[in-house]
Amino acid sequence: MGLFDGKVAIVTGAGRGIGREEALLLAKEGAAVVVNDLGGARTGEGSDGGPAQQVVDEIVAAGGRAAANTDDCSSWTGAEAMVNQAIETFGTLDILVNNAGILRDKMSFNMTEEEWDAVVKVHLKGHFAPTRFAAAYWRQKSKDTGEQVNAKVVCTASESGLYGNAGQANYAAAKAGIASMTIVLARELGRFGVRVNCIAPVALTRLTEDLMGGDNAERAAKLDPANIAAGVCWLASDLSEGVTGQVLKIQGGVAQIVQGWRPITEITSTSAWTIEAIAAQRDALFAKSDPGVPPFLLNIGDPTA
Repeated sequence: MGLFDGKVAIVTGAGRGIGREEALLLAKEGAAVVVNDLGGARTGEGSDGGPAQQVVDEIVAAGGRAAANTDDCSSWTGAEAMVNQAIETFGTLDILVNNAGILRDKMSFNMTEEEWDAVVKVHLKGHFAPTRFAAAYWRQKSKDTGEQVNAKVVCTASESGLYGNAGQANYAAAKAGIASMTIVLARELGRFGVRVNCIAPVALTRLTEDLMGGDNAERAAKLDPANIAAGVCWLASDLSEGVTGQVLKIQGGVAQIVQGWRPITEITSTSAWTIEAIAAQRDALFAKSDPGVPPFLLNIGDPTA
């Protein structure tokens, strides 16, 4: 008996890296998996059905059920087709793992409009579009049956989106948006029995290997993408019952629940604020915080790139 016997899952960006490991583990635990991957380059250009089909072949060879999908998850029609394929091929949809992403790192003063648009589209819209159509299916199913559907969505944020990283204004903005969107979706879809959570993975993949020192064997083993799949599958399972709207960061052997913006200090005024009144209480306002820019571990190389 597998943890996901009888369940149907979609994993976007599942041809390589973290998505591949997520799809393989879901299938190993009994899920039928739609393996979505456009097959583009690290920066998003091009397409190739090979990566998705290779993962499908691996799942099938191990006795599992899977189907390849090469739709663009950031396309409204592609996202709808992906959800429809899962339902038409395997009869239902229970789990959606939004994982697909690209990188086009550049300092803000050198970033082009196209570099901004491409990254935000793949990450932020590429998360929302599949979720929108999956949510519509689950909402209607709940209305038709009068019961909650017990479905799960797992989104993918990043340390860059949580803490900021120079050279990744496009990526960090999209990832921060995904973390916030997770909370909104959890609040909207909970009434239908859908739990929505998010991971913030730290792993060596083709997106990060040149940023995180992939030539170190010990570090590479600790940051194996397979390490992330366990957290994702836990969130996608009934073992995480009651958990929704959360961000789970996984790095090596460490797992953390990370929460977002919240008040850490407070100053008050009995009248309308003035510039001088705020300045007078500056020390109290920053008594428990660092007003500077927080450090970040990734090294993006040439800051003028």
